[in-house]
Amino acid sequence: MIKDLINFGAGPAALAPSILAAAAQAIVNYNNSGLSILEIPHRDGKHFDEILAESKALVLDLAGLSADEYEVLWLQGGGRMQFAMIPMNFLAQDATAGYIDSGFWAHDAQSHALQYGNIETLCSTRESNYTSLPIVPKNISDQLSYVHYTTNNTIYGTQFAQIPECSSPLIADMSSDIFSGQRDYSRYDLFYAVAQKNLGAAGVTLVVVKKNMLDKIVRKLPPILDYKQHALQHSVLNTPPVFGIYVSLLSLRWIQQKGIKNLAAENNAKAEALYKEIERNSLLTAIVAAKNRSNMNVVFNALNEEMEHELIAYCNNNGIVGVKGHRSVGGLRVSLYNAISMAQVQQLITVLKAFENEKK
Repeated sequence: MIKDLINFGAGPAALAPSILAAAAQAIVNYNNSGLSILEIPHRDGKHFDEILAESKALVLDLAGLSADEYEVLWLQGGGRMQFAMIPMNFLAQDATAGYIDSGFWAHDAQSHALQYGNIETLCSTRESNYTSLPIVPKNISDQLSYVHYTTNNTIYGTQFAQIPECSSPLIADMSSDIFSGQRDYSRYDLFYAVAQKNLGAAGVTLVVVKKNMLDKIVRKLPPILDYKQHALQHSVLNTPPVFGIYVSLLSLRWIQQKGIKNLAAENNAKAEALYKEIERNSLLTAIVAAKNRSNMNVVFNALNEEMEHELIAYCNNNGIVGVKGHRSVGGLRVSLYNAISMAQVQQLITVLKAFENEKK
């Protein structure tokens, strides 16, 4: 059965039809094993060992990184678990970490870190409700335990085009734009991404960390919260989210087949087409300045709140869902993750034009 709705939601987000079909088949019979993917053993079982090995190899290949230098982990707990684990592992009580405060999730990560050590807010646009990106200072101290930033802000529709320059270890939350464009991943000492946007199904988080960072852990922790212990146990310290990792593997295969360069071009084209329509449409207003706009999350307003409700209903009636803005800011939001096609964006544009014509 083919889905009859287009999902422009920010997450859980759309998955490519081929990924859904392969995942559905695996639930019934994984790789002709006679077992469902939901049943295969995660310890001493060749099927899951192969899934872990291939997914690790694909992550490193797509990121252009070496297995000698980086460790690939599949963990649980979502982004907030990483907000806590990062300072637990790398921020001593008397040390300081730097945070770039560019949105709700970036600020939440900083708030978690305050429980473990000192925080320096390197720059922030919190006072202006994150409607633009902060200007990152060029003289960031090299005495910080690490510098953390969020590459793309899903709620506010902003995205960093440049990687911050710093001598301290650089950590990034890439949850909503990982593998959506070309990027020098070797600049990062640790990066992570929840899977329910560009990388698979909800319930699993990818963490890629330099192996030398694992020797910088500053406090004794329960093994479940210690990156080094997860690395030593090859992501099976506890029962892993097998199905979530498998769907991520399917997504990684799909991304590799498409090619990062091609995906980047498609994502640029999709965003350009939608922003062009928003700027043209007499009922809509783009919120973010062009230089800060996200290719992944397009945030905009209608003339008033009542019209936004009408447009959401109009989209729903035309087979389009997920365009309601985040509850904290309202408005409208369209997420253009890798699995969204240009044809689907053009269908949305057609609906936006039809809505405008009805209101004239």
